[in-house]
Formats: sequence, C-alpha cells, structure tokens
Amino acid sequence: MDISPLQRVRYAYQPKLPPILKENIADVVPTLGEKTSSATDQDAIKSLFPHTYGLPRVSFSKGKSEKIAQKRNVGVILSGGQAPGGHNVISGLFDALKAANEQNTLYGFKGGPSGILEDSYKIIDSDYLQAYRNTGGFDIIGSGRTKLETEAQFEVCAQVCKKHEITALVIIGGDDSNTNAAVLAEYFLAKGHGIQAIGCPKTIDGDLKNEFIEVSFGFDTATKTYSELIGNIERDANSAKKYWHFIKLMGRSASHIALECALETQPNICLVSEEVEARKQSLVSIVDSIAQAVSKRADNGNNFGVVLIPEGLVEFIPEIKALIEEINHLLAKEEAAFNAIFDTTGRISFVESHLSKASATAFSVLPNEIKAQLLMDRDPHGNVQVSRIETDKLLAEMVEVRLKQMKKDGSYKGKFSWMTHFFGYEGRCAFPTNFDADYCYSLGYNAFMLIGAGLSGYLSSVTNLSQISDAWQAGGIPITMMMNMEVRHGEKKPVIKKALVELEGEPFKYFASHRDKWAIETCFTYPGAVQYFGPAEVCDRTTVTLALEQGN
Repeated sequence: MDISPLQRVRYAYQPKLPPILKENIADVVPTLGEKTSSATDQDAIKSLFPHTYGLPRVSFSKGKSEKIAQKRNVGVILSGGQAPGGHNVISGLFDALKAANEQNTLYGFKGGPSGILEDSYKIIDSDYLQAYRNTGGFDIIGSGRTKLETEAQFEVCAQVCKKHEITALVIIGGDDSNTNAAVLAEYFLAKGHGIQAIGCPKTIDGDLKNEFIEVSFGFDTATKTYSELIGNIERDANSAKKYWHFIKLMGRSASHIALECALETQPNICLVSEEVEARKQSLVSIVDSIAQAVSKRADNGNNFGVVLIPEGLVEFIPEIKALIEEINHLLAKEEAAFNAIFDTTGRISFVESHLSKASATAFSVLPNEIKAQLLMDRDPHGNVQVSRIETDKLLAEMVEVRLKQMKKDGSYKGKFSWMTHFFGYEGRCAFPTNFDADYCYSLGYNAFMLIGAGLSGYLSSVTNLSQISDAWQAGGIPITMMMNMEVRHGEKKPVIKKALVELEGEPFKYFASHRDKWAIETCFTYPGAVQYFGPAEVCDRTTVTLALEQGN
C-alpha cells in the first residue's frame, strides 16, 4: 500500500469556492473600490512604493473579461515555514490557470525564493499535482527563507522570468515573504519588466491579518491539531489526577495560537504575551499567579492541571526582554573573551559580572539550565534564539520552587508534579482541515483572477470566512496598505505590520471573562481529532477566534 486510505480519499476532495469564482472564468471581471493608504508612515511608504501605493481594493463581479484567456506562464514560490494548505493554494492557482487557457504553464520554483535566483524549477502539470491535492506540507516544490532584498536579486528574478516568458509571480508566504512580493511588484513596474507579483497570506501564527485578510491560512488546521493534543492531555490529567502539564505552543511574535487553543480546550491557565507586556508583569509575578492557582486547586483536592504558554513569552516580560537585549549587546561586544571560556559555569559567571544591576537581578532568578540556553549560539543577526529557550520548563521549575516556599509558610498543602511539552512541528504540515483546504484553494484560484485582471502588488483576499463558503467573497488588497516602517538591522525598512492579539478584541475578552473559573474548576473541553466527513457544523467549522471576531 503506497498511500493511506485517507490520502486516497483526500486527493479526490473538490474544495469549495466563493460563488463568484464558480462562474465561467471569462465571465468574471474586477471591480475597483476605494483607494487605500497604509495605516501608519504614509509618506515614507508612498515614497518607497510610488507605483503600488494608494491602489484601490478589488472585488469581482459578473462581466465579460477580454484578457483572461491570453496565454500566460506563471511562477509560484513557497516561502518561509510550512503551513497546512499550501498545496491547495497551488492547486487552485493551477486549476484557474488551466481554466483560462489550457496552454498556460505553471512553473514551481524549488526551495523557496532561492529557486528563482538559481533558476531551479519544476513544471507543475496535472499528473504531478494530483498527489498533493488537499494534503499538508510544502514538499511539492519545497520552501526556503532566502530574502529578496537587493536590486541585483530583483533583476535576477526578472531575467529568470523573462527567460521562461513568465509574466506573473505568486509568492505564498507570511509577512516578510509578502513584503518581498510588494518590493518585487514595485521594482518590476519601475523597470517596465511587465511582470506581475501577487501574494497569498500564509502563517500558522495567525499574525498576518486585518479587516480584509481575516485569517492567514494554516492557522485553522494547526490550532485544531494542537487543540486535539491538548484535549488528550487534559483528559489524561483528569484521569491520572497527579500531574500539572506545561505546554509551550508556537507563536513567537503573537499569542493567537495559544489563545485559540485556550478557547478550544479551556485549560486552567493560558498566558497571553501581549497582556503580559501591557500589564508589565514580571517573571516572578507570573510564577506567583500560577502557583496561587495550583494552590487553590489543591485545596479542592485537584493536584493536576494544564498551562498553555506562547513560544515568545520571554520576549514580552519587561525585565527578561531587557536582559536578552543586554546579553545580545554584551556578547557582540565581548565575543572574543566570551568564546575563550569553554565551560558553562564560567560563561554564566562572566555574563553575570558584566550585567547591569537590574539585569543581573533578573538573570539570578533563572535556573542554571535556562541561563545556559540564553547564552547559546546566536542567530545570524547576533540575537538569542528564543525558540530554543524552554519556557515551559522555566515556569514549571520556578513554580515548584515557589510552592516549596509556600509549603514552608503553610499556605500550600498539595502535591506538585509536572511535565512539559512543546507543540510546534506537529501542526505545520498536518492534513488541512476542510476549512483550510477550501480557503487555500480559493486563495490560489483568486490569485490567478488578480493576475488575469492585470494587477500587481496585491494580496489575494477571501472574506466573510465565518459563514458557509456560499457567502465567501473574493478580491484583493494592495500589500502596501498593510505596511509600516520598522527598524531592522539598524535601518528603517518597510515591512508588513504583525497583527498581535488585541486585548480589547472579542476573543480575548471572552477568554478573560471565563479564565478565573477555568483556573480553579476543571472545565476542560475535548475537541478530538479533525473531522473530514459528517455534519458541516463539525467538519467545516472555523476557529473560535474568527467566529467571535465576526460575531458568530
């Protein structure tokens, strides 16, 4: 048996489309809406993107399209980390491409943006694509994190496209990748290359969104996958009644994954990095709040529970953020002296002796294992690799120490045993949910509609997603309207602004109104495995986050 029964059935699944995209492809035309502007830094963004700034929003309506049937070669690039549904974006793009003209050709550049720089590609045809429809992963052509930043790189992209008579590129990626798409679109227009650039919003972290990009693809599948695992652990905890589980979840820059999983599973505690930063919570205060919840549950005879932790939490704790910045600066300045010390204890002592009083205090409360992790090899930009810091273990160990102190003063009488988990890669390449299979296929199909309309510098947009697909709306938004200026590597650069958890948003407000009860009582819910067959309310449902945001 070469493939599983589920694979075989999923290959045959026909994703749903918004109504306008079900029309004959030649009977759909773009409708231009109001002109746009960036939310901030308008003058700076406009000066950097004179050809693509202020473009109008686009929707589609019935009408006769005279240009869509023109023969085209289109290139596609998968960029950044994997997210469930990427294969379906390519499937939708391919099907629309062929529906417009059977002579059209799709070039898949291999290994991410480096594929176009190296002219490494795969011609995607129907037979090759069939084995990837409705599946997870990016293995159809592979992905990569090469950044397209220089004019020399842009010109290589242009010349490779011209070599293959490619007149449009679709870049499937997150905020940085779609910033690349915007920059490429601007360059191609400025140089008169006649090559369009269209983006598709991907990231399981959920931080690429706004009013017109309601959710980035992969978020639905990843959070449902993690929520199944969390629900399984909750059931085990409630059965064994002897462990506290500290679970770290992906999400370095934003806590959307942790919050959605909390809404799905109702754990005892879920930390939200954005709230920690807003309230200026210290590490000690976070540990104490968890310890108090553990103690209160122990008073009810419940020596077990579940804590959810966003991957990037430590960077949102004010004194730890300052500590990390100081260590980064110190190790860059004292690199030779630091590298001359080979034992971990010596390295820790060296750093302690060079820190400011405030940072030395913050450093001193950390377990030695976490101190060592803060001093590991830096990333290419000289910064600590936060994803390698075992925040789950850090909190569990510090809570254990705090409970021992509370036991001495008589305020805690329970038993505390803990386990840690990190759910990350388990969700990035999962079989896409029906929602992500449909949404991603629609994004890809819609991306070709934008190409057929002669547009460039746009992000494929499908909205009204908390409703059934028959109510979905297709269109596009200029990428520049999502951009702002940020300092990167010491220079101000245009980038797509990350969307963080809004503390005044309905998802967080709902969570905040229930968490005190969840902390003390056992209110676990068990989402179970992703379902593909059965009632729509089970199989096609979207995330709780999106439902709350849209009042459903």
